[in-house]
Amino acid sequence: MDYVLDSAFDQENKCWSVSIVGEVDIFNSQDMKKSLTDLIKQKNTDMVLDCKYLDYIDSTALGALVGVLKNVKSYGGSIKLRNVKPSLSKLFKITNLDKVFIMEGDVND
Repeated sequence: MDYVLDSAFDQENKCWSVSIVGEVDIFNSQDMKKSLTDLIKQKNTDMVLDCKYLDYIDSTALGALVGVLKNVKSYGGSIKLRNVKPSLSKLFKITNLDKVFIMEGDVND
């Protein structure tokens, strides 16, 4: 399965609002990283990733997200992950990335 990335700039909150649907893995993680990095190049600001419909993420995708976060932090911004499913939230905790990303809310499986 592939993934779909839907993005819009939230004028009210002055941040990128991004929804990720599907699975992000070794086959498409660099594409996701490029898409998110391109958004940051358009506007250097915070990013909110809605993960409600994100079903799977592997270590290469985690690395891609960390790369995007480094880019965002270079502008003084942050990335918030919202609606992370418990199975994915566990992965962020195991890798200690729950301390690197701002985690808001979760969704039951």
